[in-house]
Amino acid sequence: MHAFKVSLQFIKSFKTAIEKSPKLQLDFVKSIGSYTQINRKNYGQITFQNSLDIKSVHTFQRRGLSTKPYEVDVLSKSQREAEKYPPKTNEQPVGKSSSTINAIPNPKSKQKLSETSKQRKVPSSRVARMVSFGTLAAGLGLGTAAEYAKRSLFSKNPGTDNSNVFFNEANMDRIVDTLCKVRGAALKIGQILSIQDESIVDPEITKAFERVRKSADFMPDWQLQEVMKTELGPNWRDNFDTFDSIPFAAASIGQVHYGKLKNGSEVAVKVQYPGVARGINSDIENLATILKVWNVFPKGMFLENLMAVTKRELAWEVDYNREADQTKKFRELLAPYEKYYVPNVFDNLSTEQVFTAELLHGLPLDECFEMDTFHREFIGERIMELFLLELFKFNRMQTDPNWANFLYDPDKNRLLLLDFGSSRSYSKEFIAQYVKLLNAARENNRRDVLSLSRELGFLTGYESKIMEEAHIDAFMTVGEIFRNEGRYNFEKQNVTARIKKLAETITNHRLCPPPEEIYSLHRKLFGLFWLFSKLKVSLPCSEMFATHYDQYLQEKD
Repeated sequence: MHAFKVSLQFIKSFKTAIEKSPKLQLDFVKSIGSYTQINRKNYGQITFQNSLDIKSVHTFQRRGLSTKPYEVDVLSKSQREAEKYPPKTNEQPVGKSSSTINAIPNPKSKQKLSETSKQRKVPSSRVARMVSFGTLAAGLGLGTAAEYAKRSLFSKNPGTDNSNVFFNEANMDRIVDTLCKVRGAALKIGQILSIQDESIVDPEITKAFERVRKSADFMPDWQLQEVMKTELGPNWRDNFDTFDSIPFAAASIGQVHYGKLKNGSEVAVKVQYPGVARGINSDIENLATILKVWNVFPKGMFLENLMAVTKRELAWEVDYNREADQTKKFRELLAPYEKYYVPNVFDNLSTEQVFTAELLHGLPLDECFEMDTFHREFIGERIMELFLLELFKFNRMQTDPNWANFLYDPDKNRLLLLDFGSSRSYSKEFIAQYVKLLNAARENNRRDVLSLSRELGFLTGYESKIMEEAHIDAFMTVGEIFRNEGRYNFEKQNVTARIKKLAETITNHRLCPPPEEIYSLHRKLFGLFWLFSKLKVSLPCSEMFATHYDQYLQEKD
């Protein structure tokens, strides 16, 4: 850890020095230019990825560090685009979401990882993971310095480009490569940042984390064997008639394998990457430190609070015993509702790092976007109803809005619900206050929205008028969805865009972080709004809210 901090201190000093020294900029670029031929006349037609001189590359090789981020890369724009956006194939990419799923969408064929997926060892020791982040820190520092020098010397109008020099393509590639390698907590942060508003987090870092979120690499067979033997015993395969060594889904915390038991039951076996649980705190702290050095986040994001919440939520998600309990709890809660189905858990094949559940067959939601209106609105209404049940009745919520957590069963006309690792409960006291706040927004009562926001801890009471108004406007915008009579058209809505516009003001002017429950609750709520817009549905939100709110008040009394 000491070496990691020293590395970061060197980067800070180097960054400051190169910003203040034209000579250092020139010397730095000379070493690049001597090995990279650039036609300045046609400079606008190529993409130039800065490299170190050959001596530096050799130095890195001697120290056992990767030289890939620093190799010369001069490509035409068409070549670059071809690499970034390969031609589409008929194969359905899978395992591309941040959520590991226990389902095969097409009942007629087993789902497989895409051809771009590859075996890649997961660094399991803290030292190995720290080295990965240290290498990333060094690479980002050198890449940023090179980008600054390039802009200063090669730009026709130096000083006119005010964008952050950190956000260059080479640095984004470094982030993606490292986080795809270490997985775990780092990918969890990527998942959160990939859905952040671009007015809060730079769009380049958002795009980079989106690439990370869609990573589908999986651990090599020998590593898989080690985990399975440790968790289920040396004869673990005796439990299965069939077990596919190649997973059909892979994500941030683990990968999912198809299996068939001796009795013929098809199961999904989720296997956790080694070292992920032990590395949660250090991974998050290392990545957060790197990103803070380059001012990736605005002050109003309260990064320390976000990281604390992320640590706690990830600690829940890596505990597969907890996920098994949450799955069984939701299976019990939703048993009276025939339009939902939660898979059965196989306790004898589940441990803290292996989770085995009934394999479900259904259509992933992105294959439902072009269905007829009846089916799309059925799906939308069931998902909205589930959210309202979780909020008003269960005091418990599966907080990940990822599309991969839902499948549609057209034969039985029901939703199949997956992955309860991010489920959590909320106190009755918090729910009571939050429901009042949401209802005040629905009733267009700005005064109550303000007072209830202070009671809940959204506001301190000392905010500027502009902050108060932006906060109230944001809640009133959400309330609009449940306020308007008739069906709310999510395809034509501009609620998300309006809230995004307000988010910049709120982030820049807030005096305190929101209540810790809000991180997960609003992640779910706004994720559903986005999903409904993709489904292109109109839903009776006002009627549904009123029904559940009235029932809540009756049961409360």
